[in-house]
Amino acid sequence: MALLNVSDPAPDFQVANQDGDAVSLASLRGRNVILWWYPKADTPG
Repeated sequence: MALLNVSDPAPDFQVANQDGDAVSLASLRGRNVILWWYPKADTPG
């Protein structure tokens, strides 16, 4: 797992959206994107 520093570009990845469709970071290139994630529910931290 690579660590990122401030101002490093985010690596490309692919995840499912709320409808189950695949979305990649590369497909959003040129648009403003906010990456937000949180720990799995009921996990410490």
